Amino acid sequence: MQKLAIVWFRRDLRLDDNAALYHALKKHKAVLPLFIFDTNILNQLEDKYDCRVDFIHQQISELNNELAEQGSGIKVYHDTPENTFTKLTQEFDIEAVYTNHDYEPYAKERDERISKLLNDKGIVFNTYKDQVIFEKDEVLKKDGTPYTVYTPYMKIWREQLNDFFLSSYPTEKYMGNLYPMNSSPILSLELLGFKKTDVNIPSKKAAIDVIENYDKTRDIPSIKGTSRLSVHLRFGTISIRKLARFALQHNQKYVNELIWREFYMMILWHFPHVVKSSFKPGYDAVKWRDDEEQFKRWCEGKTGYPIVDAGMRELNSTGWMHNRVRMIVASFLVKDLLIDWRWGEAYFAQKLLDFELSSNNGGWQWAAGTGCDAAPYFRVFNPYLQTKKFDPDLKYIKKWVPEFEELTYPQPIVDHAFARDRALKAYKIGLNKDETKY
Repeated sequence: MQKLAIVWFRRDLRLDDNAALYHALKKHKAVLPLFIFDTNILNQLEDKYDCRVDFIHQQISELNNELAEQGSGIKVYHDTPENTFTKLTQEFDIEAVYTNHDYEPYAKERDERISKLLNDKGIVFNTYKDQVIFEKDEVLKKDGTPYTVYTPYMKIWREQLNDFFLSSYPTEKYMGNLYPMNSSPILSLELLGFKKTDVNIPSKKAAIDVIENYDKTRDIPSIKGTSRLSVHLRFGTISIRKLARFALQHNQKYVNELIWREFYMMILWHFPHVVKSSFKPGYDAVKWRDDEEQFKRWCEGKTGYPIVDAGMRELNSTGWMHNRVRMIVASFLVKDLLIDWRWGEAYFAQKLLDFELSSNNGGWQWAAGTGCDAAPYFRVFNPYLQTKKFDPDLKYIKKWVPEFEELTYPQPIVDHAFARDRALKAYKIGLNKDETKY
């Protein structure tokens, strides 16, 4: 039986500039690509028209086609990782398994289990940094503790940056070391228990022009003024190193957004309690109204606030929402409706094509004032002023809420001025402390 190494693709669905793939190909003469449609994750998805599963399926098919050109292919399983590797160790003489780091709580637990399973069989489990420029403990304060405020983190991130961290992994040099196999179509979406969607993935090439003008266009929801590369970063269909190199040359504001992404990943790594609780524990004492009917109307885009409704309808229809509007709808749910930020976070997690646990959690806690580097809780977005500033011609609203001037359009679900005062009182009572300290 031929000895081989396995490269386990997860959030790195590309062949170029892939750390784990590079190290495996460079060291071994037979490298078998692997992807697992993890039933631990898929079985929790109630909506079988999930655009993320469809997107992943498309990317795995593309990977398989690219590998076929190299005389190889990708082995695909629909099972738990434990069952998959148990089967693989029975079928192949595996020397080592290579994969890239994943920082989310489930992923960390999963990798610990797989590492033990493999080590018990004498198989080495190698993992590498790939989806970020800096990870874990690579950007710390002088006293060795993690940053909890973005701006000083950003400054040190930039100071530490050099060509070493931006260098690509030349996988193309070693493609001849892929395990030879006859390519065949991967499992169908239907066999995975999911349906085809009309998911519309933004082009990586189209993002380039946007990045060059990002600082001027990023806040205007009616135009394609953001790169929309977040989904490609989420699933690793683009190299963070290549993207960072380009951004550093063309738009520093966009670089800052990449740093925000890594800041929130670092926060999740060091403070895993944020997944279920406020970053600042005192904010868990805030008493939410949690009105289920009002939450339903927020979800459906029927609040009577056109900019909020436009954002929610865009999300429900496309799996996407403009970043400025994400902040507006989040502030509205938490501050105007006084509904627990975790409700909104969970809804975004269900609907967003580019859902990233760390960024989603960080964004919602920012809006709620409960997170690190958060806006003070007494900062409340005014939907009308936000509309006037960022959608003055109502182009965005007219696209998603064409009936907003008709009699059929609902009256505002709550008066903003009243809701703002109510929210501030609820926060003060919950915190039971001097607001100037927050």
